[in-house]
Amino acid sequence: MQENLNSLHKNGLSMRNYNIANHIIAIDFGSTDCSESLIPSFTPFSYYGKEKPLLTVRLVEVFPTEDDTIEIGIFDVGGCDYGVYRRLCGGYQIRLHDSFNHLCAIMQSDATFTHCDVIVFDGPEAQRHYGLNNCMMMAFAFATATLDTVLIHSSVILHKTMGYLMTAPSGTGKSTHTHLWYTNIPECELLNDDNPIIRIKSDGTAYVYGSPWSGKTACYRNIHAPIGGIVRIRQHSENIIRHLRPIEAFTILLPACSNMKWDKRIYNGICDSVSKLIQKVNIWELKCLPDDNAAKLCHDTICKECHI
Repeated sequence: MQENLNSLHKNGLSMRNYNIANHIIAIDFGSTDCSESLIPSFTPFSYYGKEKPLLTVRLVEVFPTEDDTIEIGIFDVGGCDYGVYRRLCGGYQIRLHDSFNHLCAIMQSDATFTHCDVIVFDGPEAQRHYGLNNCMMMAFAFATATLDTVLIHSSVILHKTMGYLMTAPSGTGKSTHTHLWYTNIPECELLNDDNPIIRIKSDGTAYVYGSPWSGKTACYRNIHAPIGGIVRIRQHSENIIRHLRPIEAFTILLPACSNMKWDKRIYNGICDSVSKLIQKVNIWELKCLPDDNAAKLCHDTICKECHI
């Protein structure tokens, strides 16, 4: 394998470009022992055009400069702590630990996250994959935050021509509910099961896109669809659905979006996108049991609004 990597680098093929939600990003594997095989979920998003990348992530063995940093916070990502540091020269450093508290990777960025250097530390392949994959997810979310783009924690069903997003905290039923849709309702298929991307076009239309980040479900689809509705799932003793008022929708959706509260530009960009979204898309709350009737109630209610 190392011989193949060396050959790849000698031939100048260490750079890979990807089109994710119509944003072009580049990964430069450089002379490290990392390769595209470490992140196979990116392969469906490969891009061979000439558009200049919005975001470039460069894998390095050491950072070009060692800057002084100040710790400003911690991301709690599913029980894993990511330390966030502000570089005194500008930009950020994020240190990723897995659930076993292993330091998997460190990402060092400029102020806009459009240029990032990443060190992936030695360890089992799963640990290295975790480090690089999550660095890429954060870099993408923060680099696109001011471009009417949000990465949202949800599971997405494609039904006919529309995408329907089910959002809830991890382990509380969103994937279960989407499964009930495609086992009970015709013409349904899964688009993404954990972190799809929402983009709001210049005419105000909101679209949901597949992404390389789909949690434990290997569903990495490079397709998109207009959004028919977003549903907040809550466990309950009976099935009840209601339309949310804008302020309710905002307080539910904002925490579901990848964000960085320590950076005003990024935070305001995500808030603006969520505000635009709730003006164009119906947001619902479904209190439900994990049963077929919940999926049928949800489908019949929200699809009626879309005249499907």
